[in-house]
Amino acid sequence: MKRRDFLNALASASLVVPLGRGAWAATSDNPTGRKLVVVMLRGAVDGLNVVAPVGDAEYLRLRPTIGLAAPGAENGAIALDGYFGMHPALASLQPLWQEKKLAFVHASGSPDETRSHFDAQDYMESATPGRKNTPDGWMNRLVAQLPGQSTPSRLLGIGPVMPRILSGSAAAINLPNGAAGTRANILDRPNIGAAFDQLYANDPRFGRAYQDGKSAHKEVMEAAESREMQMADRGAPLPNGFPDDAARLATLMRNDPRIQLAFVALGGWDTHTSQGAGSGQLANRLAPLAQGLAVLAQRLGPLFDDTTIVVMSEFGRTAHENGNGGTDHGHGNVMWVLGGRVNGGKVHGDWPGIGESALNEGRDLAVTTDFRAVLAQVAERHLRLSDKALAQIFPAVPQKQAGFELFRA
Repeated sequence: MKRRDFLNALASASLVVPLGRGAWAATSDNPTGRKLVVVMLRGAVDGLNVVAPVGDAEYLRLRPTIGLAAPGAENGAIALDGYFGMHPALASLQPLWQEKKLAFVHASGSPDETRSHFDAQDYMESATPGRKNTPDGWMNRLVAQLPGQSTPSRLLGIGPVMPRILSGSAAAINLPNGAAGTRANILDRPNIGAAFDQLYANDPRFGRAYQDGKSAHKEVMEAAESREMQMADRGAPLPNGFPDDAARLATLMRNDPRIQLAFVALGGWDTHTSQGAGSGQLANRLAPLAQGLAVLAQRLGPLFDDTTIVVMSEFGRTAHENGNGGTDHGHGNVMWVLGGRVNGGKVHGDWPGIGESALNEGRDLAVTTDFRAVLAQVAERHLRLSDKALAQIFPAVPQKQAGFELFRA
């Protein structure tokens, strides 16, 4: 059996293998059952149209054709606080805003000025802006600091490949998008599984990876094929795209308490042309995103009270629309935070304004809140990690933390 065949056999559950001896060690006897889901919008979503400063006259001057209309107008923004309005395609999230379980952190982002998608995504996934040689992702460092006994499925990704944010010394499992992620694979056939056990279970090089891969796959299959899931679906197919994956993720997390951290990446946000305003290209991306987040919250049920969902993107887009009815690579953006304990119904952050003198380099929304300060608050207030643990996860978090409370006392 060639190494390629071995890896192909585990293709339905990609695995990062622990490299350090202590990767599985419990850090405490009192684990928290709280969970975290991170959604990465690759391509730089336009935060100024996600949460638009519709109360500022400068907004429509900068965006005469793609700016959102005022609340109450056709395809107008959804009123949030009298100044900011939410994109109308996000209407599925309005109930969570009203229930104060959705908040935004505006003018947030990376202190690094790069406008390279590749570099900016790398920095957000490693949480070390400006450093390209960081060997691991911050979610991998996070799972290593969580108290309690780790299992292969504790850190889960959904997507075509294992993402940078999950890489590191702790084990992580990555499932394909769609129903394929929870289908039986060739190793589930008893005779083939037994043959692979003989070949690899005690192999000095691949044995650990093989056993961890089997364990993670078994955990996911058991959660996916539960009676609860079959009864809830009643044989009907789930919606396509992200709402489909979100519903499946919620069921997995609800049925398997060992799944504690999850990551999903979504593309299609690089709107250089024909972006649209209340309808159009951006709206067509935002609608299923909002639907998926709403499905995730709903299907988590009571577990949503102990879950935080963070939505982030590598950078924002220019304040001015361009000549092609779109926007170009910018700087400051908006982070979304959802959850049962979130201090929601608020747009947090130090808003710098969008007047010409306030714009970064005369073109972009400025960054006033480092994205790591938001993530550190999630780790500290929601996951209850210590300052010592935070220093390991976010080794270069600025000393000045966010001046707001993302979670209720």
